[in-house]
Amino acid sequence: MSDYRSTIEHIAKLREQMGDAWRDIKPEAAARMKLQNRFNTHLDIAKYNAGIMRKDMAEYDADTSKYTQSLGCWHGFIGQQKMISVKKHFGTTDKSYLYLSGWMVAALRSEFGPLPDQSMHEKTVVADLIRELYTFLKQADAWELNHLFRGLDEAREAGDKAKEEEIINKIDNYETHVVPIIADIDAGFGNAEATYLLAKKLIEAGACCIQIENQVSDEKQCGHQDGKVTVPHEDFLAKIRACRYAFLELGIDDGVIVARTDSLGAGLTKQIAVTEEPGDLGDQYNAFLDGEYIESADQIENGDVVIKSNGKLLKPKRLRSGLFQFKPGTGEDRVVLDCITSLQNGADLLWIETEKPHVGQIAGMVNRIREVVPSAKLVYNNSPSFNWTLNFRQQVFDAWEKEGKDLSGYDRAKLMSEEYDNTELGQLADEWCRNFQRDASREAGIFHHLITLPTYHTAALSTDNLAKGYFGDEGMLAYVEGVQRKEIRQGIATVKHQDMAGSNIGDDHKEYFAGEAALKAGGKDNTMNQFG
Repeated sequence: MSDYRSTIEHIAKLREQMGDAWRDIKPEAAARMKLQNRFNTHLDIAKYNAGIMRKDMAEYDADTSKYTQSLGCWHGFIGQQKMISVKKHFGTTDKSYLYLSGWMVAALRSEFGPLPDQSMHEKTVVADLIRELYTFLKQADAWELNHLFRGLDEAREAGDKAKEEEIINKIDNYETHVVPIIADIDAGFGNAEATYLLAKKLIEAGACCIQIENQVSDEKQCGHQDGKVTVPHEDFLAKIRACRYAFLELGIDDGVIVARTDSLGAGLTKQIAVTEEPGDLGDQYNAFLDGEYIESADQIENGDVVIKSNGKLLKPKRLRSGLFQFKPGTGEDRVVLDCITSLQNGADLLWIETEKPHVGQIAGMVNRIREVVPSAKLVYNNSPSFNWTLNFRQQVFDAWEKEGKDLSGYDRAKLMSEEYDNTELGQLADEWCRNFQRDASREAGIFHHLITLPTYHTAALSTDNLAKGYFGDEGMLAYVEGVQRKEIRQGIATVKHQDMAGSNIGDDHKEYFAGEAALKAGGKDNTMNQFG
């Protein structure tokens, strides 16, 4: 961060050079405005945060306890408040990111209204949300610095030199709310050229990290739903390269690409891979196809497709949809091959979409990948699609069963029941859940933990609680007790919503621009003063 006093001196010299025409420009006011806007363009943001992610990845490689985390946010204000809260509670934004979920874009941001996670929303909505998130995060910087500037003025008026120096030190060492965003580009919204064009839009909006998956773009499904269709490796690698070219074109030389595989839950492919010789990547992909080996052309029916695989003629099983089916039980092997080839062809991080949060399962796949690429590490979806309570209680149940422990007091199929909340099993399951991120980062190579759509759920839950009380017997008390009183006592900045929206910043700017003639909003009649 620029030194506060040297920035003032620089602008003072500039004013002197410009002569009397600049006589009303206050160097300190101009310095404050400059410091409140650390990033002049969103490409500056992408470049800055790419460096942050690379630093964090190196630190994780040296110490797996230094993993990173994020929450998915569907509006700039939600992302802003998340980072303000992180900084308030932990004193730093280090290792804290934002996640931009394609699911939430589809469900909450499309002009078509709520949509399923099938890449049907407008492409540019993703870039628009990245730009919006960073606009709000930059405003959080301006808001917090504005309070420091006002505190500095108060310290000077009181003649408190020690306080003045303390605040200037905070300004000089200010930590921004602008953190990396991992941006979901789904399956690329078309061919490799379409992926490249959209990737550029995301990067220009500020994205330093793009996550892309190996599903067929026009058959895309949510990773936690059935019916997923993957593409041959060469098709996916072309899109990874398209993202890399987009980063390089825009000067983000260390941009980060996350390659996501849905192969664990995907049993279908739309096309047979091109293969030129036995054992090449296309041949390896085709080896997973389900079907029957045939001896002669007499076994070929009208419309059948036949390929040569393993030195024999294979008639792949094709569904009425025209899709081809993989052999049952090959998902994990396909995941491992997907991950290895992605890392060997330009991806930086992996995302393995699993059906449950199980450290052992994830570690089993990662260890196989690391036999070939030792530095492999994951971004992992701590998904709300998992029933976390039931999953961990069943994991404890299964572990105890192996140990021969008496389980007569538990029904495995009904472990979600509230009656198990305070049992030994329920409490141990909660402890396993609490430690999941630490354990998985240590044992399963997870560099980044994210929850894709938590704020979708928190918005629904808090709105339900407020609506139930406000429209019911509690009336206004539902808001006062359930929201405002908690904001005041927990020190949540939004209780002064005018200030949070920039009222004080605007007042200070008015004074810079118009001096004593400024018409300010923050006078004695501003009801915001009731909150101290």
